[in-house]
Amino acid sequence: MKICLVCSRGGHLVEMLQIIDAFQGHDIFFAAGINHGTKEGAKEQEVKQIARAYFAPNIGANIWRLFKSLFWAFYILFKEKPDVIVSLGAEIALPFFYFGKLFGIKTVFIESWCRAENLSKTGQLVYPIADLFLVQWPQLLKTCGPKAQYKGSVI
Repeated sequence: MKICLVCSRGGHLVEMLQIIDAFQGHDIFFAAGINHGTKEGAKEQEVKQIARAYFAPNIGANIWRLFKSLFWAFYILFKEKPDVIVSLGAEIALPFFYFGKLFGIKTVFIESWCRAENLSKTGQLVYPIADLFLVQWPQLLKTCGPKAQYKGSVI
């Protein structure tokens, strides 16, 4: 199975690396956001040693970067043709999940471990289209709809 792992740099990438063993035996690749204007750092090098990786500036609140990320995500999904997209969050997941839906790719969103009381903005925006939506705190189920599932903490 080919799996696209989507996350931003920082905590979301650290969380993704903490669960990387779950994807052993599968063809994985990363699509990750990096801080705008920064050079590739140690984490990016570590990711490249694990699997193929594509990097683009994090979107943040910048409309221009959001627009560019649409083309970037489309290109990557068209080129790689993954079976599943998995994300632990940040806005970089948005174009991947929405294009993924258009392409018939299964999507799995795991809300960040730090979200114990409410969903992230990204979680709120992908909730309606995610095929599997996991939270890492049981009390978070109270603020989510019926689609959310708690299977324990993955981190």
